[in-house]
Amino acid sequence: MLEKIVSQINDIVWNPALVVLLIAAGLYFSFRTRFVQVRKFSTMLRSLFSKKADGKGISSFEAFCIALSGRVGTGNIVGVATAIAFGGPGAVFWMWVVAFFGASTAFVESTLAQIYKFPHRSGYRGGPFSFIEKGLGQRWLGIVFAVITVFACGIFLTTVQANGLSSAVKNAFPVTPLFSGIALAVILGLVILGGVNRIAKVATIVTPFMALGYILMSLVVIGFHIQDVPAVFASIVTNAFGINPICGGIIGSTIAMGVKRGIFSNEAGQGTGAIVSAATDVPHPAQQGLAQAFSVYVDTLLVCTATALMILTSGTYNILSGTYNQLDGSVYLWYAGAPELGDNFVAYTQSAVDTVFAGFGGQFVSIAMIFFVFSTVMAYYFYSESSIIYLFKGRKGEKWAIRILQVLMLGAVVFGAVRETKLVWALGDIGVGLMAWLTVLSILILCPKAIKALKEFEKK
Repeated sequence: MLEKIVSQINDIVWNPALVVLLIAAGLYFSFRTRFVQVRKFSTMLRSLFSKKADGKGISSFEAFCIALSGRVGTGNIVGVATAIAFGGPGAVFWMWVVAFFGASTAFVESTLAQIYKFPHRSGYRGGPFSFIEKGLGQRWLGIVFAVITVFACGIFLTTVQANGLSSAVKNAFPVTPLFSGIALAVILGLVILGGVNRIAKVATIVTPFMALGYILMSLVVIGFHIQDVPAVFASIVTNAFGINPICGGIIGSTIAMGVKRGIFSNEAGQGTGAIVSAATDVPHPAQQGLAQAFSVYVDTLLVCTATALMILTSGTYNILSGTYNQLDGSVYLWYAGAPELGDNFVAYTQSAVDTVFAGFGGQFVSIAMIFFVFSTVMAYYFYSESSIIYLFKGRKGEKWAIRILQVLMLGAVVFGAVRETKLVWALGDIGVGLMAWLTVLSILILCPKAIKALKEFEKK
């Protein structure tokens, strides 16, 4: 009964209106900023390496790596495979569209986070809870956002991520789930106990390494099937609009899966990127907005595309023979309320690697997921800790609250490794959905502040 109730709430929170709102917001911000994600692309790259203004916060590059570590996760391996399975190759096109417009959303939310950040003994902190309080004058709503973030990211989604890691490791290596959970908890504990500076330093090493390593492997796999790349790109475009009669009947699911998975992957508008952006020490707020906009491109246009091209060119999801002849010979169609987490089709990615490195697909994907999950959970902790700091703002009890968070989060890692439930995932999904509703509605109201900051930056 409880699972049924939570599932119904989840459907209400993640209804089509939220998807439409996120896309509409991306379109609106793109026009208001005069497509800053295109005009200032070169400035995005330079903004990643901007110098600190006063040395009190983390650098723009460190924030970029933390945010990217949260974005680049199992969704880039599992999510893309699932989107293709249920929505066909055209779903990839709609993931690209969401990333393009989502970059402008990321710019606005991250710029606002810089404008409304507040000082703390550990450095600068802030995020949607901060600009909801200071920009909209709604302290109570900021508290609600912070509490939701702590539970959704700190406990529920951490449990699911740990389960994904332990399952992948168990399938490829002779390691028990309990051992995987304890090992991850120990390593994570060593990082988070060192505070924001240690998290930033680890992120700057792990995140570029895992992203580049995964992309390089995908390029090798794609290179072995290079002759099929033009046909794959053509199929992505034609199937996106239902032009190809083979997949014309699933055009609705193609758009739905591409949009939903794209949003889930790049997190633009969900507020998490804004939390990291507030911790940076940059000369101008718009610089951090540009840096975070670039992270959306890296996540979807590079990492997600790498997974998609591996699957589509290798034939593990066959689109080149005129029929959709998938791994087990059947055709999966997306439908309303379809289970997306249990049936994640990660075998597509593993089989794609196996076409070049026979017998190594499972091991490679498992190793990639170890890095992806570790970095994602590390980012989850940062979001949750920042939320607690906002709730207490240096008052008595803050240290104890952070210690309790650390214990609960490490416990969630071990629990998730040995037992993940759909109930926990659904609760996390509800939390993230509520965060997205609050963030997008807030930045739509506060958008003029970000536009003003952009104009000031351009004048300079």
